[in-house]
Amino acid sequence: MSEVLPRLRFNLDFVPSADPARPGLYIRDPYHYSDATLLVPPPLVQALECFDGTQSTLDLRSELVRITGEIQVGDLEKHLFDSLNEAGFLENQRYLELKQSREAAFAAEGERPAVFAGSAYPRDRTKLADLLLRRIGGPQGSAATVGIAAPHASPDGAWDTYRAAYRALPPLEEADGRTFVILGTSHYGGPDHFGLTRKQFSTPFGAAQTNTALVNELEAAAPNGVRMEDYCHAVEHSIEFQIVFLQHLYGPEVRILPILCGPYVKSIYDGARPEDNPDVARFIDGLGNIAAREGNRLFWLLGIDMAHMGRRYGDPLRAKANIGEMVAIEQRDRQRIQHISCGDVRSYWSLVQDGNDDLKWCGASPIYTFMKALPGLTGALLDYRQWQIDPESVVTFAGMKFDRS
Repeated sequence: MSEVLPRLRFNLDFVPSADPARPGLYIRDPYHYSDATLLVPPPLVQALECFDGTQSTLDLRSELVRITGEIQVGDLEKHLFDSLNEAGFLENQRYLELKQSREAAFAAEGERPAVFAGSAYPRDRTKLADLLLRRIGGPQGSAATVGIAAPHASPDGAWDTYRAAYRALPPLEEADGRTFVILGTSHYGGPDHFGLTRKQFSTPFGAAQTNTALVNELEAAAPNGVRMEDYCHAVEHSIEFQIVFLQHLYGPEVRILPILCGPYVKSIYDGARPEDNPDVARFIDGLGNIAAREGNRLFWLLGIDMAHMGRRYGDPLRAKANIGEMVAIEQRDRQRIQHISCGDVRSYWSLVQDGNDDLKWCGASPIYTFMKALPGLTGALLDYRQWQIDPESVVTFAGMKFDRS
C-alpha cells in the first residue's frame, strides 16, 4: 500500500563531497539533534526530491527504478528511507523525539561544553595556550576603548583579524572585575529573538562565569523577545570562540554575558526599523539601560562575520577572494563599516536593507543591537579580510574597536 513520505528537513546542511574517491552529497544536522552524517551517492541524490511531503512510497519506488534501471528496488528503497529516518533527517516522530530529547538535555545541564574543542581549536589546554600566545599575544588597548568586533570564522582562516581585534582590548589590570557582554550571531535562532542562558561556558581553559543577574534583568525586560536557555547556544560557535580568546587574555573565570542575536529579517524586507517590533525594542532598551548604569564595569564584544558570497551561499557567482566581483564586495563592505565607525546606525541599516542584504552579513543584527544600545561611539577599522572558505565561496570579516567620543 502506498503511503505519503515525510518531508526531508529544511534545516539540514547539504555539502557536495570534495573527495573524488567518495563522490556524492553529504547531509548533516547543524543543530546536532542527530550526530549522523550521511553520504548519498550521486545516482540517489535525485531520489531525495521524493521526500517533499507530497510524494508517496510508490513515487520513490518509480524514481529508483528509473535511476537504476532495475525492477527490484525494494531493498534500496528501504535502505534509503531507513537511513534518513534513523538519522533524524525526516520531519516525523523520530525527529521530534530527537529534538525534544536534545533540547531537554541542554536545558538540564549546568555548563555549556566546548563543542568545537578538538576541531576548530586544540582540546589540549597546554597546546591551546601555546597557540594563542604565539598567534594573539596580550592586550595592548587603552581605557578609552569600550568594545571590539572580532570574527567568528574558523581561527585558521582569520588569525590576523582575531589578533588585530583582541590586541585592542584593555590591559589585565583595567579589565579586572568587568563583565564582557558578547553579542554573537545566532545562525540557527529565530528572527527578532535573543537567545540567553545562565550556564557557565566550559572550554579547555576552564569555566567562564555567566553574569546571571544581568541575564535575569534582560529576561524580565523583554520576556517575549527572549528565548531562555536557548538551545542554539548548544551548537553556536560565534560566542564560544570569543570566550576562548577572553580566557587566554584574562583567565579562565572571566565573567561574561552571552547573547545570541537572531536576524532582523522582517525589517530587512519591509523597510521598517528592527525596534518597530515592540519585543525587539524592549530588549534593546533593557540592554541600553544596563549599559548606561554599569558603564565601565562592562566591555562589549561582537562575534560577527560579514559578507557570505558564492556557490555555498546560493549565489551563481564563483567567488574568489580579493579578485573579480569580490573587489566590489569589499567596497560595499567598507561603506557599511564607515557608517558603523561614524555611529550612523540609520545609514548603516539602510545599506543592509538595500537589496534585502544581498551581501548576507550574518553579523548585521548584533552590530545594529550594539549601536542602538550604546549610541555615540566612534569606531575604527583594524583589519579587513576575505577568506576563501571553499573553492567557490568567500566569507569577509573585520576587526574593529569602539571608543567613547
